[in-house]
Amino acid sequence: MKVQDKLAWLLLTRQKMRFFIASAGISFACILIFMQLGFLEALFMGASKPHQLLDADLVLAHPKLQTFFSPQSFPRARLFQANGLPEVASVSPLRLGTLQWRNPITHQLRSILVFGVDPNKASFTLPEVNRYLPELKLFRRVLFDQASRVEYGPIAELFNSGKVEVELNKKIVRVAGLFKIGASFAADGTVITSDTTFPFIFSQKNSGDVELGLIKVKTAQDISSVKQVLTSMYGKEVAVYTKADFAEVEKRYWAEGTGIGFIFGLGVVVGFIVGVVIVYQILHSDVADHLQEYATLKAIGYPNNYLLQVVFKESAILSLTGFIPAYVIAYLLYRLAEDSTSLPIFMTGERGVLVYLLSASMCLISASIALQKLRHADPAEVF
Repeated sequence: MKVQDKLAWLLLTRQKMRFFIASAGISFACILIFMQLGFLEALFMGASKPHQLLDADLVLAHPKLQTFFSPQSFPRARLFQANGLPEVASVSPLRLGTLQWRNPITHQLRSILVFGVDPNKASFTLPEVNRYLPELKLFRRVLFDQASRVEYGPIAELFNSGKVEVELNKKIVRVAGLFKIGASFAADGTVITSDTTFPFIFSQKNSGDVELGLIKVKTAQDISSVKQVLTSMYGKEVAVYTKADFAEVEKRYWAEGTGIGFIFGLGVVVGFIVGVVIVYQILHSDVADHLQEYATLKAIGYPNNYLLQVVFKESAILSLTGFIPAYVIAYLLYRLAEDSTSLPIFMTGERGVLVYLLSASMCLISASIALQKLRHADPAEVF
């Protein structure tokens, strides 16, 4: 260990309680950043996960569609036009809507997202959904997302123990199978039914309309050309997206069209500022308390750069000692939040690196500000 490293460590740990409080303050700022980034990522992942699970190369939607969870309809006849293209392998409708689900145990009502699919075609890439498609051909059958919030009732346990019937929009339906997508900020739960049962429970929707059209092309090379042809064919009546672009529409809505994305982003900024203030107070106090010692080192010939490096090393030590416990605590909080909310909140290596870099940055910024007093310290004036 270099002399500068030893000196920096001794200066920080000379007052152990202050060192502990400083590390705890940085940990708090890092935890705040971790949680805001975790919720922000959960917001985007949860909202766009159904889009990513669609078994389609292209998606047709209403041109004014902003979010998957508040869909608008367009004429079903537009799907037949797409099906006429020689490059298109298949076209299937996807119905969407939100209804009231009654918990079979507590009888409490809760909104749930409902998909209506063609049971003769795969609309999702989930094997468990496709396995139960023959069951959906029967009237009043639904599949239930077992990763939905617990407020919908113990549907998985009831299903595994026998038949389970529930009330959906005041209509009795039977759960014919289970799958797993997970909750999001927009939908706490999901069910899938057939395109024949869908109008039965959604009597207010026009059966001649669809919310989405799923298109599969024969070869991947045809995706771009088919998209251009359909865009020209539909004009402004129907929007044509690739699956990735369709997911980006959802992310953009939550990032820019609502206050949720802004709030989480602001939380990251606030956490960073809190960290800068905490570290600045610690380093400024350290420089002030040891100003005579620093002045003595300057008087005997140590240059400013040497002393500046000592303070920067102190900030690096603080960033590391604050980050490590923050990472562990944030990981545990992620697990707790995921278990409690069913949202996709989990730790990633990229996020850990990002938060550490932010931690190091806040400490370096604080050190740079605190060094102004040391840089202009005159040994003759100090003594």
